[in-house]
Amino acid sequence: MEPGNDTGISEFLLLGLSEEPELQPLIFGLFLSMYLITVFGNMLIILAVSSDSHLHTPMYFFLANLSFVDICFTSTTIPKMLWNIQTQSKVITYLGCIVQMYFFILFIGLDIFLLTVMAYDRFVAICHPLHYMVLMKPRLCELLVLVSWIMSILHSLLESLMVLQLSFCRKVEIPHFFCELSQMIQLACSDTFPNNMVMYFAAMLLGGAPLVGVLYSYSKIVSSILGISSAQGKYKAFSTCASHFSVVSLFYCTGLGVYLSSAATQSSHSSAVASVMYTVVTPMLNPFIYSLRNKDIKKVLMRFSGMTALKGSTVLG
Repeated sequence: MEPGNDTGISEFLLLGLSEEPELQPLIFGLFLSMYLITVFGNMLIILAVSSDSHLHTPMYFFLANLSFVDICFTSTTIPKMLWNIQTQSKVITYLGCIVQMYFFILFIGLDIFLLTVMAYDRFVAICHPLHYMVLMKPRLCELLVLVSWIMSILHSLLESLMVLQLSFCRKVEIPHFFCELSQMIQLACSDTFPNNMVMYFAAMLLGGAPLVGVLYSYSKIVSSILGISSAQGKYKAFSTCASHFSVVSLFYCTGLGVYLSSAATQSSHSSAVASVMYTVVTPMLNPFIYSLRNKDIKKVLMRFSGMTALKGSTVLG
């Protein structure tokens, strides 16, 4: 392939998860189902939190924000993938690829920051329960979410602007189902050293630092729970953070699994398949984890289903 500057590139080819024609209907049906479940489940969480005054607390405020981000996160990649399968086209425009990459980096960064903020919220609730309402004021909660948005936007903007400086070859095939940053850098024909340095530094700073914060928060939480004398008190304290701990574990374990699998196999296709776990499966499972393990959310959702059933019987009557 002849190298060309970035202005000569008008489109990329997204190779997807498989190039086997007979697998495309199965992949389409599977991802459409997961996408609809993700959107519907997270919308239910947002509706439950916004409609019930008992859930207007810091923990559920952060949860509603996380659900919104998860909807946006999956909507950045899956609809384009489904469209490509349906139209039997692998094309994504150069601008479309940059925009998709920008929003993907933005929302995955927000996921990380919100999970970290939620860990801090649980740390304050369990380790400093008497000062919880004083420390976690609504203004502080809003500020934490705002700072998360600003940091994610700036990081995503930096990464995207640096990719815009790269030169690509005339025909670029991306062995993925979306425009992923590391894949874009690997396919560039120009010097990628600055991009790699920024990417790795950002991964350590914006990925590693929040992880350290989460681990520190939970080490203190576990220490406080073990210090509670009664079994009932331990169970109550643990139940308040069990859902969040499950979500954090799922997110980081799947992300780490993608990194290790791609490093071990050196296969872009294996990395693409593994990335489905944290880009699609994790956002889909989050509402189930919170609704099944959280009695407050479960109670509101059951009330919704009861109201729906009542309205249905009224209409039929």
